[in-house]
Amino acid sequence: MAEWDIRKLQILRTLRERGTVTATAEALHMTPSAVSQQLTNLAAQLGVPLLEAHGRRVRLTDAARLVLTHAEAVFEQLERADAALAAYARGEAGEVRVGAFSTAVPALVVPAVRALREAHPGVTVRIREAEAAAAYDLLAAGDVDLALSLAAEAPSAADPRFTRVPLLTDPLDLALPPDHPLATAPAPTLTDLAAEPWIFGGSGPWSDITRRACETAGFSPHQGHSASGWTAILAMVEAGMGVALIPRMAAAPRTGVVMRDLGPAGPVRHVTAAVRRGGETGRAVTRVLEALREVAAAPGHPGGRPTPRS
Repeated sequence: MAEWDIRKLQILRTLRERGTVTATAEALHMTPSAVSQQLTNLAAQLGVPLLEAHGRRVRLTDAARLVLTHAEAVFEQLERADAALAAYARGEAGEVRVGAFSTAVPALVVPAVRALREAHPGVTVRIREAEAAAAYDLLAAGDVDLALSLAAEAPSAADPRFTRVPLLTDPLDLALPPDHPLATAPAPTLTDLAAEPWIFGGSGPWSDITRRACETAGFSPHQGHSASGWTAILAMVEAGMGVALIPRMAAAPRTGVVMRDLGPAGPVRHVTAAVRRGGETGRAVTRVLEALREVAAAPGHPGGRPTPRS
């Protein structure tokens, strides 16, 4: 295969446009002898004559014109590459892989992706659902570029591998069947329900959410049932099988369930984003983080209170 040299092809192309070696040299800020030398080298690399004498000047051979016909496609693709790299450098293009726990996907990630499609269509987001703690493992392994998780599941803030970005504080609301005595009480508290059967999340942080909140309120909850998803938990509450704490981000409206706000002193979970240390400087990652912050701070977001930037 012939040895192609983009720089020398550009010189040949400029000679075709300018007509003389002198004019080509001026356009490219080279000396005429350097232009001639580069074209001689290119002819040797390709194994065909590129120039022929024409009076006191030179002109392109048929072989040179054939070479340039094919080279134009290369130049066009390089222009596209230059434009793509420039967009990437501005944060207007690139792919960001996001690992997120289940309720964060519809509440935070999907709205952020929609906003990015409008503002920065060149930024592509690939979503991977994962348990809150597992999201950090994916991040550490390089399988995702950004992890959405819970602060309670995060490694220590001193962990040198990650930069953490607080997003919002998600209140935990009390889910009760409509005929429960506290469904219409003025200000229900967790301690009012110390003797009730509680419906826990099936595993991991979802189970811990209820246990930690109740223990903070001064009692150890009795686990009546468990389920792996919030929809199943709400269905059991609706059936009168127990009560539950539901993150506001996860609470889909259900006619047979009453959701009670436990007030500013009620339990919360803290939603955070994380990137590998230094990854926050990536332009595309920055765009995704900005979109997530905007979603979290939007008025009426189900998650409640956005966490102020530090």
